[in-house]
Order: sequence, then structure tokens, then C-alpha cells
Amino acid sequence: MLYTAILITAFATSVLSGILGMAGGMILMAVLATTLPVAAAMILHGAIQLTANGSRAWFLRSHVEWNVLPWYALGAGGVLTLFIAVTLVPDAGLILLLIGFFSLLGRFSGQFAKLDITQAPMAALCGVVVTAAQLLAGASGPILDVFYLHSPLSRHAIVANKAVTQAFGHLLKIGYYRTLVGVAGELPWWFIGLAMIVAVAGTRVGTRLLDKLDDSGFKRWSGHAITAIAVVCVFEGVRRLVV
Repeated sequence: MLYTAILITAFATSVLSGILGMAGGMILMAVLATTLPVAAAMILHGAIQLTANGSRAWFLRSHVEWNVLPWYALGAGGVLTLFIAVTLVPDAGLILLLIGFFSLLGRFSGQFAKLDITQAPMAALCGVVVTAAQLLAGASGPILDVFYLHSPLSRHAIVANKAVTQAFGHLLKIGYYRTLVGVAGELPWWFIGLAMIVAVAGTRVGTRLLDKLDDSGFKRWSGHAITAIAVVCVFEGVRRLVV
């Protein structure tokens, strides 16, 4: 029953991320964190999200803005180097709290309108904060979306570029927790493989549904999703720190 529930969740969240380019990973992480040991949750989440984002990037590959990615990778690589140096396994509660606050500021503060992923310095900064969030809390959807909400990119380009950067981040997360920190999963490999296949199927459905939206509707619904998930992150972060 647990495996079935995880597979259903993986499919549903992949559909959601296929439409909005976000939200699914945070929901999936919340479910896995409450049903599996931390080690297994991190590795399974990374495998599912790597596959979902990788396939989403492939389905929408013609919309990827490749000039953004080297700057993002530069920031992400710097953070990974720091984490390797200190072998950091931090408290996820604090990071969830920070993700929620940062995402809410990005939604409602005019100062954050400058966070445009198409600008090289902002792309590098995005690589730093998003990769740190992925390594610390397992997921980073709302904080990543702040860098896209004010960009001139179309909805297809936004979803495609977020998929590429998220796939890269989840690959780093798997490597960090599996090898560098010495964390081993507690799930059979056949189940992880099946979950990855289910994620691809959900992603295909979601990217088809993306065609039904227009750019203004996409950004409006993305904004609502950021707000909702950010509030949940704040409450969950506070709960983890207090309990």
C-alpha cells in the first residue's frame, strides 16, 4: 500500500509540475518525508524529480534558453563545493522557513522584481540559493520560481528552463547524499526505477495540459501556487523547529 501511494503521488505531482513547472516537487517531498526515513526520502525524491524534470526538459527542449545555464551551473557548483568542504547536513526546518519567507518576499516586494533569470548575475545567484535549498531541504520549487516570475520568458520557456536547472540540482543532491555524506537508501532499486517511469508518464500528461494555458494565465496561477506553497513551508518550518 505504501509503494502504491508513493507511485500515485509521483504521477500526480509530475502532472502538476508539467503544467506549472513547480509545486509538484515540494508536495512530493512533504509526502515522502512523512512516510519514509530521511535517507530513503532524499534519494527517492531526487530520482523521481531528476527523471520528471529531465523528461520535461526533453519534451520542451526547443524552448530551453541555453545561455542561462552556464551562469546557473557556476553558482550551483560553488555551493556544492562549500557543502563538500564542510559535509553539511542541516536542519530542514530552518531552510523550509527561509524558503517560505523568501518566496513570499519575491511575490509581494517590488524590490524582488530585479530577480530575472535571463540576466547573468541573477542566473548565478539563482544557482546558489536554489542548489543550497535543494541540498538542505530536498526541494526548492517556490524559491526557483521567484527568478522566473519577473522574466520575459514564455510559459513554455519558463517550464523548460526550470526543468533543466532542477534536474541538474537533483543530480547534485543524489550525489551529495548518496556518496559524499554516505547516506544509503532503504528502498529496492526496482521500485525506484518504477517510480521514475511513472514520473515520466505524469510529466508527459502535464506538458500536454500546459498547451491549454496562455502566458498570462500561466504566470497568474504560478503566482497563486508560489503563495500557497510558501505559506505551507513557513508553517512546516516553524512546526519542525518547535516540535
